[in-house]
Amino acid sequence: MVEKIMELLNPWVIFGFAAQFIFFLRFAVQWWVSEKKKESVIPVSFWYLSLVGTLMILVYSIKRQDIVFTTASCLNALIYIRNLMLINKKKAKSEPAI
Repeated sequence: MVEKIMELLNPWVIFGFAAQFIFFLRFAVQWWVSEKKKESVIPVSFWYLSLVGTLMILVYSIKRQDIVFTTASCLNALIYIRNLMLINKKKAKSEPAI
């Protein structure tokens, strides 16, 4: 029992939980924004939280030498980065030139 408690106090385990929490936050933010707008929307913050959470999970999975989560995190990061690129490209087109 004491070993399990000590394992929870391991800085890497705490980091892993923090990574999962940030990754989960994206759904909470998406839900909150959708409720506020009374329709299902995916805010830009969803993609930023996805990217930050995934990069943290990537670091954690590399430390744990977990090839499954490392591979998945890399692929997920590419998708989130691409979505952010598309969003920023659309914003740049809609802003008036000076």
